[in-house]
Amino acid sequence: MVAQKINASDAMLKVMADWGIDHIFGLPGGSFDSTMNALHNQKAIMRYIQVRHEEVGALAAAGEAKATGKIAATFGSAGPGAVHLLNGLYDAKYDNVPVLALVGQVATGVMNTDYFQEMNENPMFADVAVYNRTVMTAEQMPLVVDQAIQQAYKHRGVAVVTIPTNLGWEPIEDNFEATANLFQMGNYPEPRSADIDRTLQLIKDAKQPIIYFGQGTRAAGEELVALSDRLSIPMMSSALSKGIVADDHPAYMVSAGRVATKPGVDLAEAADLILFVGSNYEFGQYFFKPDAKFIQIDIDPTKLGHRHHVDVGILADAKTALKALLAASEPVAKKSAFYKAALANKENWNEWKASFEEDDQTPLRVEPVFKQINEMATDDAIFNLDVGNVSIDGVRFLKMHPGQRMTLSAWYATMGCAVPAAIGTQAAYPDRQIWSISGDGGFTMVMQDIITQVKYQMPIINVVLSNDSFGFIEAEQDDKGQPHSGVAIQGADYGAAATAMGAKGFTVRTLAELKAAFAAAKGTKEPVVIDVKIANERPLPVEQLVIDDQTQDPAEVAAFVEKYHAQGLKPFRTFLES
Repeated sequence: MVAQKINASDAMLKVMADWGIDHIFGLPGGSFDSTMNALHNQKAIMRYIQVRHEEVGALAAAGEAKATGKIAATFGSAGPGAVHLLNGLYDAKYDNVPVLALVGQVATGVMNTDYFQEMNENPMFADVAVYNRTVMTAEQMPLVVDQAIQQAYKHRGVAVVTIPTNLGWEPIEDNFEATANLFQMGNYPEPRSADIDRTLQLIKDAKQPIIYFGQGTRAAGEELVALSDRLSIPMMSSALSKGIVADDHPAYMVSAGRVATKPGVDLAEAADLILFVGSNYEFGQYFFKPDAKFIQIDIDPTKLGHRHHVDVGILADAKTALKALLAASEPVAKKSAFYKAALANKENWNEWKASFEEDDQTPLRVEPVFKQINEMATDDAIFNLDVGNVSIDGVRFLKMHPGQRMTLSAWYATMGCAVPAAIGTQAAYPDRQIWSISGDGGFTMVMQDIITQVKYQMPIINVVLSNDSFGFIEAEQDDKGQPHSGVAIQGADYGAAATAMGAKGFTVRTLAELKAAFAAAKGTKEPVVIDVKIANERPLPVEQLVIDDQTQDPAEVAAFVEKYHAQGLKPFRTFLES
């Protein structure tokens, strides 16, 4: 029996659908017309989402992949469309998520002739991609895309497929079988019993042990909590792992670094043993003691010892290893003094934060804004944070629990990631509550794609914290003792701008206006933009606290406490000593 024929681009989209991809972000262009035609033909299985800039499409795909753990797709046409993809693709690369990028190319007959918009595109993607190929015949198009998706999953990265436009129009036999149902990952070794025993002995001998976990524990939240309770060990995590353990768990201190909390920094600096699970935290060298005992659990053998010397390295899945530790351990009879001090430190921190939640100063502080977000957030909400001070604020003030998720451009740290990631996560989860939380600097890089939210009736809640400054960089310049240079930005009424684009816009300057805006936004079925005019005040620098007048200069302590409203915050030393 002779197989029916189908255009090569249609065959390619069917392969993508077999892998579970049911939508793709992008902007049309002449070099991509054959695939645009296929998107029209295959709209029953592949939804096209039109963005207003290819960078937004790539960032949307990256944000979606971060939230789902599954591959997401984007495209750009030859030349400028392809170039515009790069920023979002690098975000996916740095945060190790699978993204498929389809790139247009001029027809094969005019390639290598300096044709309109012709580029040698492969070298441009060589660094960002784990797989980077140009299709050479129509017949191989479904095969190349199938292989691209395999490699994106295998290496948790970006796969780029460049498609000369004429090849997509050519009919080929419709008989390609995708390998999606055959692809398998996750067959990891069991932890060695000797390593488990050695780990438990080191923990028993330690005076101030901690658990530090990363995104590799995404499926092991219950085991983390159980081990913490069983062995009297406080927990902390990378910023991106916020939500794996509930923020209100007394023994969870969130994160260390600059995007961090005071309890997290205090815990990291005090630890004499770190049980490091499913993470590749890059800033540990600045907080962990060099001579602290270090036990690392990871599925990737190249990560063992990558960030710190390792006393015990366990090559295993986090959930499996934690279960083995639970099975081989005995519960401690009494909570340690260090454990109790850590919990008391967190309680003091929470009380300090809560003291500002009804503050009515103008311009507003950020704590009242996050109180409104927390009260409105649903149990399955996804928070997409932009980069800068808003990252610090989100990590500190969002009250998350398992079931909710947070995305962030964590390692690449590109501004303008929140609005696109919200589009991506809403496309993947149309029935979940989706937030973007941005500073005015990041928001204005991508605000045109509020139109995309309007076009596709995405009920995303976009919160803009406007302080007329690149505040994160302003703080860095302060730390270097240099004058402010290039950090002041022109403000605007972003609520009015959103209304002009068809969204429901609010501009907020007072606490009463803030509460009214959130009340009006609740339950709406259209995109919302709430522009909150906040004070240009640096978030408390928990990585360089000056609050202990027993060990630091009293005059400097007084000045620091006054500047950052840190009255009531106690040094960790006081809890350890008591």
